[in-house]
Amino acid sequence: MIPVNPIAEIPADKLRWTCPSQYLPFQTTDDLKPINGIFAQDRALASMKLGLKIDGDGYNIFVTGLTGSDRLQRIEQLLEQTRDPENEAPPDICCVNNFKDPDSPKIIYLAAGKGIELQKDIRELIESLKINVPQIFESEEYKNRRESISEAFRDRQRDIISDFERKVDVENFKIVQIQAGPFSRPAILPVVMGNPMPLEQVKSLVDRGEYPRETYERLKGKQEDLAAEMENIFSELQKREKDFEEKMKDLDRELVAPLLNMAIESIRQKYAHEKVDEYLNHMQEHLSEHFHDFLPQQQQQPPMPVQFAQRKEQEFTEYQVNVLVNNSETRGKPIVIEKNPNYRNLFGAVERVLDPRLGVWRSDFSGLKAGSLLKANGGYLIISFLDAVFEPGVWQTLMRVLKNRSIEIQSFDPFYFLAASSLKPEPIELKTKAIIIGDNYFYYLLYAMDEDFKSIFKVKSDFDPQLKNEERTVQQYASYVKKVCTEKHLRPLDKSGFAAIIEHAVRLAGRRKKISAHLSRIDDILIESNHWAAQDGSAVIQVHHVDKALQNREYRVNLLQEKIQELIEDNVLMIDTEGAVVGQLNGLSVYDMGDFSFGKPSRITAKTSMGRSGVINIEREAALSGKIHDKGVLILSGYLRAKYAQNKPLAMNASVTFEQSYSGVEGDSASSAELYTVLSSLAELPLRQDLAVTGSVNQKGEIQPIGGVNEKIEGFFDVCRARGLTGTQGVIIPHQNVEDLMLRKDVLEAVAQGKFHVYPIHEIDQGIELLTGVAAGQMADDGTYPEATLHARVDKKLRDLAEGIKAFIEEEKSSSGPEKSPAGGCGG
Repeated sequence: MIPVNPIAEIPADKLRWTCPSQYLPFQTTDDLKPINGIFAQDRALASMKLGLKIDGDGYNIFVTGLTGSDRLQRIEQLLEQTRDPENEAPPDICCVNNFKDPDSPKIIYLAAGKGIELQKDIRELIESLKINVPQIFESEEYKNRRESISEAFRDRQRDIISDFERKVDVENFKIVQIQAGPFSRPAILPVVMGNPMPLEQVKSLVDRGEYPRETYERLKGKQEDLAAEMENIFSELQKREKDFEEKMKDLDRELVAPLLNMAIESIRQKYAHEKVDEYLNHMQEHLSEHFHDFLPQQQQQPPMPVQFAQRKEQEFTEYQVNVLVNNSETRGKPIVIEKNPNYRNLFGAVERVLDPRLGVWRSDFSGLKAGSLLKANGGYLIISFLDAVFEPGVWQTLMRVLKNRSIEIQSFDPFYFLAASSLKPEPIELKTKAIIIGDNYFYYLLYAMDEDFKSIFKVKSDFDPQLKNEERTVQQYASYVKKVCTEKHLRPLDKSGFAAIIEHAVRLAGRRKKISAHLSRIDDILIESNHWAAQDGSAVIQVHHVDKALQNREYRVNLLQEKIQELIEDNVLMIDTEGAVVGQLNGLSVYDMGDFSFGKPSRITAKTSMGRSGVINIEREAALSGKIHDKGVLILSGYLRAKYAQNKPLAMNASVTFEQSYSGVEGDSASSAELYTVLSSLAELPLRQDLAVTGSVNQKGEIQPIGGVNEKIEGFFDVCRARGLTGTQGVIIPHQNVEDLMLRKDVLEAVAQGKFHVYPIHEIDQGIELLTGVAAGQMADDGTYPEATLHARVDKKLRDLAEGIKAFIEEEKSSSGPEKSPAGGCGG
């Protein structure tokens, strides 16, 4: 018999990476300085800094790979470190009334801090007018000049009326007031028989012969002439009254103008700003026409309704300045985090108020409110992609404003149809640099599906979820732990405690050369370790506190693992851990529950027979197999053809399945185990059941690395330990996965005691020899294999199957005999 090449198992000290003591130059983390910002992410930071420095269109930043609930704050810390507080702050943004078109408010940009000053100056101007305007109209000069104009108007009015009355008297007529319903009107009546008499009554006298008709006709004509003249006089009086009112207004304006000029001119000179000048000019025009609003009701000409007068006295909002963005206390470029990026919070809104006088909702420029995008103008806005994309209308609007680099504040509420406003303020120039935090999946999806996305987010800052495991990174990690302990008021960690943390981070990364950058998970472990340290009354967090925290976290989420373990122990899920069986092997699977992953063995079986179907994947036939698993099974056929079908057809059927699997199967990590079962069935050699196998295989028979190696080994170890460790049990893994091993301490202890074994292999031949105890055998130049080797047995079986098919076909042909034609005849 050809001897089997021994496979060297992995010693216990190689099954787990331990943090070297030279990486830890401290007694406790209190000896360290907390690290500021993000560490060991050179690629992402370089991309971020490039995006921040370039001020061109579209150089917004899409951040991927950054995890944890504090990722917004971590980006903010990074920006705080990179920005220069000595840089000039962005301008204030003010909104003022458009006196020509109130539905189109004006936007004014002022240097940082000047917006509040302008708002204060205008408010003080209005307050001064409230005091000074009434004083002007209470002055003796105003009263005397008003009385003089009024007296001249009244005198002229009396003269005109008196002249007309004398003329009426000369013509023997009288002006009398005639009552018509609730009103009275003047009328011109002739004096007949010593009394004013209506013409109708005079006509009745004429009809009775008591008054001359000629005289009546003359009176009638004269009355019409006088009535027409009276109408002309009344029109003249109305015109003179309008002239009088205009003179009074001119007087008012004349007296108020110096006050307005002096107050507004001082503001105009202070700001020397084109748009401020334009606003002040329009405001002055409006004030010169509405200065009576500043008078108490009894002084107003004509008096205003009480409610309106009170509103004017209290508000005067049309003259105020609405400071949308106040950068008076901003140092350098603003940094704004929006944790709730709904439409209102992000883009601003137009607030509406109920008008108590009219009972309707109204809005004006004073109701405009800036959102985070505008507050970050000239600086940086940080938001989460998922938070934004699920808010109605937000993502589309964000893309549009970033593309156009301008924003219009509009009222928007998809759940309230009356939310729209007629206001259309001027567009505001937008210089905000957006920093969106999302996933790689969404980045590439948007990049492929949205053309605008490519031109708007030209910088991708990709944070690596795994850091390089080296001394510098470990020490930075320790400084980060110090920072967390300080901020969250936790106990410091001693060397053993921090070593346990960093080793757990290496296990999370899945490779010894890497450390997980999922810092939020580390934060949770620190908080829980601090709890157990407090329970022990310890001043520092030690290794057993960290271990207890990890064990407790696992216990909270591993109910399914325990249930499956119980089913295996009760032999409901049939798993053999001793003996040897033909065509049967223990494969290893990983159950990923999101917050917890664990490994468990699965029985894989294969049955072979004569046929031409090749390898049949039962999972695929039952629609339970994923694409990657299908590929792995198809690779088995490629291996078999390359190995055994070079000088004969591959005439066999081989069905492969995961026994007691009722859900989907995905991945190719069991392809080597599936191949072992097929070879075992063909060679009729039993496979050891005390060994479990993981690893994928290619068509050349080389073993390829897989994921979840630690969970898989521990899963089979737990089953073996529950049934009793025999000293022969173990796991076969790809040699490339040795660098990924971070096994639990109890597994290491069992390996050190020789009760459990981990074997690394490079190719199928090594694994099949270990599983069967029979040499695999090398192909000779003539295409044959040495006698008594596994490949020789498989090759012989496949040849027998091919010859069997050939013989069967020949037998079928000979038994059927020559083909006969049907008998026929003719009738007569």
